[in-house]
Amino acid sequence: MKFFSPPNQLTFLRILLTPVFLVFLLSYNSILRQWSLAIFILAAITDWYDGWLARRWGYVTRWGAFLDPLADKVLTSAALLAYSYLGLVSGWMVWIIVIRDAIITILRSYAEYKGKPVETSNLAKVKTFAQYVLIYYLLILYVAQNTSSIEANFSELIKALLNYSFIYSTMFIITGITIYTGIVYFINNWKTIRELYESSNKFSEPE
Repeated sequence: MKFFSPPNQLTFLRILLTPVFLVFLLSYNSILRQWSLAIFILAAITDWYDGWLARRWGYVTRWGAFLDPLADKVLTSAALLAYSYLGLVSGWMVWIIVIRDAIITILRSYAEYKGKPVETSNLAKVKTFAQYVLIYYLLILYVAQNTSSIEANFSELIKALLNYSFIYSTMFIITGITIYTGIVYFINNWKTIRELYESSNKFSEPE
């Protein structure tokens, strides 16, 4: 079945790895925190590999187009929420990013599933890239800070790289771009969104 194609299996694996990543990252055990970095990298690799498999072997399906972006946002949103809990980033910005991404991703995934692909701006792609860079940046530094052998030798460097003003400013810029691209997304795809809404209402109406 196409639903259980190799790319979709990798997508499900990425979703299943997300809670494991969270448990390990939030653990008080230093070894598990180190493993959280490996798990996140593995999950990110499945994102690249399932796309490659889908294109290489013709496994491109509506279910894949629906699930893949959803799995990506589940992973990145979980990481940002964990960072907020750990006090690495400001919670209000995280919630803006997570809520915006959830709304846009659900709409986009549904549109892809219905065969009505939507436009994604280059700036939105830049935002996603910057978001991933920040997630990796904070994850590496947090794991390093909580690994005694590394922290003992590089404590001052880690402290400098985790500068609150720098992280806050970076998150603020990403949040601003997130809000702007969300508005642009709705403007550019309003016709498609309206058609999807009308078609869903048509199917939900009693005969």
